[in-house]
Amino acid sequence: MSLPPLVEPAPELTRDEVNRYSRHLIIPDVGMAGQKRLKNARVLCVGAGGLGSPALMYLAAAGVGTLGIIDFDVVDESNLQRQVIHRQSTLGLPKAESAAATVREINPLIDVVVHNTALDRDNILDIFGQYDLIVDGTDNFATRYMVNDAAVLLGKPYVWGSIYRFDGQASVFWAEYGPCYRCLYPEPPPPGMVPSCAEGGVLGVLCASIGSIQVNEAIKLLTGIGEPLVGRLMIYDALEMSYRTVKVRKDPDCPLCGKNPTITELMEDYEAFCGAVSEEATQAAKDSTISVHDLKAMQERGEDIFLVDVREPNEYEIVSIPGATLIPKGEFLNGSALERLPQDKKIVLHCKSGVRSAEALAVVKNAGFGDAVHVGGGIVAWVNQIDPSLPSY
Repeated sequence: MSLPPLVEPAPELTRDEVNRYSRHLIIPDVGMAGQKRLKNARVLCVGAGGLGSPALMYLAAAGVGTLGIIDFDVVDESNLQRQVIHRQSTLGLPKAESAAATVREINPLIDVVVHNTALDRDNILDIFGQYDLIVDGTDNFATRYMVNDAAVLLGKPYVWGSIYRFDGQASVFWAEYGPCYRCLYPEPPPPGMVPSCAEGGVLGVLCASIGSIQVNEAIKLLTGIGEPLVGRLMIYDALEMSYRTVKVRKDPDCPLCGKNPTITELMEDYEAFCGAVSEEATQAAKDSTISVHDLKAMQERGEDIFLVDVREPNEYEIVSIPGATLIPKGEFLNGSALERLPQDKKIVLHCKSGVRSAEALAVVKNAGFGDAVHVGGGIVAWVNQIDPSLPSY
C-alpha cells in the first residue's frame, strides 16, 4: 500500500547538501523533492542501543534534518559487541550523549536533539509531539506498549523492530492506515516466557540487519515512496538467511485503535501490565530474598546451604559463583530439578539478575522447601559488590 509523504519538502538544499546527498538525488524515486523532505523531517529514535545504533547512523547519513535521541542508560563494555555507535572512549558516558557525538561526526549538517532521560507516561506525549516519525529501538515489552499507545493517541506512525539471538522482526504501525502493535500482540507474553537479549543473547550483526530495515522504512514513509511495512510483519532468520512477511490486519475490536476504543489515554503502569515477574514469583520472593553480602556471609560462616545457579550452561561457563551447582530454570519448571535438591540443606537460588531465580523459587516453595531463598541482583550484583575481578556479561 503506497502512502502519501509524511512531511513537506524543505525550501532548498545548500551546495554542501547537494554534494553530500548526490547519490540520493540521482535516484528518480528520491530526487531533489525526496531529499528536501528528509531535510525537513523530524525523527525520534527511542533507544541508542542495538537497533538504535545503526538506525541513528543511517538516519543521520541520509540527511534527516532533525534527529532526536532518547536514552537514559550509560555505555557499558558489553554494549560494544553490537551497539556500534558507541566507542571504547565513551564507556561510562550517557548513551544519548555518546550517540549524539557519533551522529554529529557522521553528518554535521543536521540538528541533533538529546533527550538524556527515561521515557515514561509523564513525558512521552510531549516528546513524541515534537517529531514526525518515531523509530522504536526498545528492548522491553512495557516500553513497546507505551510507545505504541502514545503514537496512536498522537496519530503518529512509528517503525518497530525486535531482535533476539538470530531472529529479527520489523513492521510499521500507523493506526490511520493499518494495525497498531496491540492488533498484533493484544496481550504481553507471560512473565519469563520471552527472555531479554541480556538473558538470551543476540548476534551483534543482527542489529545492523534490522536497524537498517527500520531506516529503509522510515525513508519510505518520509518521502512517500515504495510500499511501507504497514499491515505486514517482516520476519528474518539470520541462520537460514531467510526473509518472509506475514499480513497483519487491523483488529476492529482493538481496545486502542478499533471501532470502539476503550483505551483513550496512557495506562497508569505499563510495568504492571506486562508483568516482568509473575505474581507467584513476586509472592515467593517476598521475605525470601537475600543480598549477595548475605550469601557471602553464609559461605564464610560455613552454613550448610545448597547454592543453585538457574542460568543456562553457556552463561555458567562465562562466570559463576564459587560453590554453585548449575540447574537451569527450565528443569524447575518441568519438575525434574526437584529430585536433585537435598532435604537437609537450605536451598539458595540465583541467576543473572534475580528474575529467573524468583520464578524457580516459586516452584521450590510450592514443592515444600519453605525456607528456600533467592539472591536479589544475582551474579551481576556478586561481580559488582563481592568480586569485581570476575567477568561480567
